[in-house]
Amino acid sequence: MNWSECFKLIKQKCDFTELKTVLEEKYRDGVVYPKRDEIYRAFQLTPFQDVKVVILGQDPYHGENQAYGLAFSVRPGVTVPPSLRNMYKELENDLGIKRTDGDLSDWAREGVLLLNTVLTVDAHKANSHRGIGWECFTDSIIETLSNERDGLVFILWGNPAKKKIKLIDTSKHKVITGVHPSPLAANRGGFFGTNPYSRANAYLIEQGKAPVDWSEQFEKKGH
Repeated sequence: MNWSECFKLIKQKCDFTELKTVLEEKYRDGVVYPKRDEIYRAFQLTPFQDVKVVILGQDPYHGENQAYGLAFSVRPGVTVPPSLRNMYKELENDLGIKRTDGDLSDWAREGVLLLNTVLTVDAHKANSHRGIGWECFTDSIIETLSNERDGLVFILWGNPAKKKIKLIDTSKHKVITGVHPSPLAANRGGFFGTNPYSRANAYLIEQGKAPVDWSEQFEKKGH
């Protein structure tokens, strides 16, 4: 299976009428992130058969020049947001890997699908596109990956992400859960010291797959 076949199946079970109408209006009349041609960037960088790890986010960053189609990632050179800063802190604690750039496109090319549950947002209004139809699409992505692939790692941080476990066949995939990396949640405990990166790689190796190289690979980003 590839993404276009996956999307065809999803169109048969989800009604995207409202989603299309709302997005047309919002992109025409307001400021929406990411840019229209970047909404599906996660799927462009990580082909269906190359997915090894799914990291689930909530919705795109809503600040100017941040979001460009990958959960938790910002454009090259943009200040690293607090949640991602905590992810990097845990990565350094876990594997001794230090990252400085907030662009995660190298992770995407390593087989890490950086998927938000909602793929668009109004400028400066977090969660503003929740409930317009994206959830049927992204739930179906998770479910299809679970059904069609074997031995994937799903990383679910925070309560909204953890609820998606019902879409995943845990008998043939590894699910890693934890507190959300946002400072408000992470600093209360349950995120730091959970070693998600090394645990993901250990499972992939068990499955006979190459581990993810979580290090910063500027040449793969076109820097």
